[in-house]
Amino acid sequence: MSLLIFLLVLGILIIVHEFGHFIAAKKVGVKVEKFSLGFGPRLLKKKVNHTEYTINAIPLGGYVKLAGDNLEEYKGKSDEYFSKSPGKRFQIVFFGPMLNYVMGFLVLWSIFFIGYPTFTTKIGGLLEDYGAKAAGLQIEDRILAVDGQEVYYWEDLQEIILNKKSESVKLSILRDNQEFSLDVVIKEKEFQDPLGTKLSVGLLGIEPFDEFVSIRHGFFESFLLAVNKTWAFTEITYRSLWRMITGKLSFKDSVAGPLRIFKITSDAANMGIIALMHLIAILNISLAIFNLLPIPVLDGGHILFLAIERLRGKALGIKAERIVTQIGMTVILSLIIFVTYNDFVNVFGDKISGFFN
Repeated sequence: MSLLIFLLVLGILIIVHEFGHFIAAKKVGVKVEKFSLGFGPRLLKKKVNHTEYTINAIPLGGYVKLAGDNLEEYKGKSDEYFSKSPGKRFQIVFFGPMLNYVMGFLVLWSIFFIGYPTFTTKIGGLLEDYGAKAAGLQIEDRILAVDGQEVYYWEDLQEIILNKKSESVKLSILRDNQEFSLDVVIKEKEFQDPLGTKLSVGLLGIEPFDEFVSIRHGFFESFLLAVNKTWAFTEITYRSLWRMITGKLSFKDSVAGPLRIFKITSDAANMGIIALMHLIAILNISLAIFNLLPIPVLDGGHILFLAIERLRGKALGIKAERIVTQIGMTVILSLIIFVTYNDFVNVFGDKISGFFN
């Protein structure tokens, strides 16, 4: 079942991406010769209006084959890729990652509108050497307010406490249908965020109870929340990339390949449809950002060379295109090998160590 869900998620990413290239090519009048899902041996094929649609055995990617999309095949026909202006070719290249990005945003919008589960403010655990336990808080106490500010969800409670700079807070507590107040000392602690930045935050020393409520937002409010979420994830992704390039963030610990994505997808599926939808949104946005990197073979590499062509007034020659393609393929294949090896070590490393010990 996990494998089927993984393939479904991967299929959504690929189809959305390639459909972006497909509709842009149709829009500017370029013939689409093949729309392929997967690589390797062909399992299914069907030809419709000059386009051959195929499903292949290895579902780790896909592609759209356009007429005359490399200089060796280009014959000068009006429906070929290289017969179009750099601006129209840019549309074809850019629409793939753009559609992934839009898809990610639309899924996030749906999540906020449909409703998503979140913890209530009921306490499920108390940590030693923190203010909550010392103040006398108990498991199953419900926090109603912090310094007079009402809280309904655990995420709101976290946001208030993490940003508190005072030494203590007054909590309004509900216990056995009785409401009372307690002063709780905040303990400051340093930790590193996912980008490796050191932060100092306030902690009460409590854990959430296994009690959830569903939060739903209005149609337009959901739209704005999705915009903010999409922008925040985009910003953190680019900041992560920059920190990896400058060596401030471990590349090995920050990238995931098919094996880890399979594990993440399985975990998300076990958590429910909303968690799986959230993963689909994040993967679509991530794929869009990755594909726009200026690496030959990726869409970003094609966009870079279209910009160069626009500046110099002519495209790269056949020999230069071949060299650039080979360099790009070498970079991507090296990355795939490294990421797959890294996945294998992360997922199966403990089992392998146990086998030899």
